[in-house]
Amino acid sequence: MAAAALALALGLALARAEQVPLLAWSSHSSLWPPPADSYEGHVVTEGQLRALLAPALERGPHNVLLFLQEKLSVEDFTAYGGVYGNKPDSAFPNLEGRLSPPCPTPLCPTPAALPHGPALTPSPRSSSLMAPKEVLTSNDEIMGQVLSALKEEDVPYTALLTALRPSRVLRDAPGPAAAVGPGRQLLQREEAGGAAEVPPPLRWPPSGTPQILLWASNFTVAYEEEEQDLTARTFGAGASVDLGGSSWDPQEARLVMKYDGVFRETLTITLVLRQALFAVSGRRWGWLSEVGVALGGAPRGTFNGSGVAAPTPLGWRCGRLAAPGPLLVPRSPGDPAARWRLLLQGLQVQAFNVTGPAFGAASDCAGFFAPGVWMGLVTGALLLGGLGYGLHMLLGLRTMDRFDDPKGPSIAVPQSE
Repeated sequence: MAAAALALALGLALARAEQVPLLAWSSHSSLWPPPADSYEGHVVTEGQLRALLAPALERGPHNVLLFLQEKLSVEDFTAYGGVYGNKPDSAFPNLEGRLSPPCPTPLCPTPAALPHGPALTPSPRSSSLMAPKEVLTSNDEIMGQVLSALKEEDVPYTALLTALRPSRVLRDAPGPAAAVGPGRQLLQREEAGGAAEVPPPLRWPPSGTPQILLWASNFTVAYEEEEQDLTARTFGAGASVDLGGSSWDPQEARLVMKYDGVFRETLTITLVLRQALFAVSGRRWGWLSEVGVALGGAPRGTFNGSGVAAPTPLGWRCGRLAAPGPLLVPRSPGDPAARWRLLLQGLQVQAFNVTGPAFGAASDCAGFFAPGVWMGLVTGALLLGGLGYGLHMLLGLRTMDRFDDPKGPSIAVPQSE
């Protein structure tokens, strides 16, 4: 019965998942001898997975624990695990303690480092979901309570940790030279066959002289607990976005992007860009005034732009623009925007002074006076001030020309001296 239930549960997980990790261990460490052709993170087919689980189902303990999460990926272990001795920040303290105390994370460097079993990943496909650290920490606490109860009762068991669907930790993705932010992209390698072709920017109107240009290396939107990657649907030859509601005039440009079948409804994302003449600077400035998000007939959520501005001869670009974030904040505390999250990486947008299908020069969102620069300037100013005050005190010291004799009468020194 345990084997049949476990096979059914794993079948459901594999049927719905794209690429999910499977972490297996047992109180009987001899169930899984180190295999010669697999390793932690090894991608296996469904048949190989059944063969690897056969020893646990046939000769293992009759108590089988299946910890089935909604979302999980290998990146969750590396992003939220206690790596490099950073144990207090780990989201898996109970799981790491059950697997192998000498190993810094559940993903150990060799199969032999896992005394209770190998970590495997079934059939590879793509994914764009992300699980927060708080959920992983809460699930780890529940697993710890269950395993501690079994240990106190001296009950043998075989445990499996997997998920129904994968999650993904969003990372900065490289874009074209005109759209990459100031941060450096480390440890990159070209795809097989050379560098990947970068799709052209989204333009409106689609034909004729463009008036609005938009590009991002990653465009992701999340509604409550669901998340969708709209990059392929927005840019490139396979784009399926409807721009019919967009408009432009010399003072305001609206880029209205409609997507069918997102969160089972029609998703509408509106970027409103404005420009005006500022008498103080004596020049015209353009800025991203607001970003609106609406799903079907639900109320529209609005993020107000803050600091997303550039002189109108220039476009605007940013390595990472998130909503909510420092540059995009909900219009009010009760605004429906609180249910939404947006992420645009390698973003560049230009709605005024567009001269062709390619971007012109752009102003970057990462200014010189970043928080780190301000910290260095303020710290340096305090140190220089202390040094200057100390030098002033030393130069103001004067030696006495008369000294008090402890055996003789005391001498009085007038205050004027």
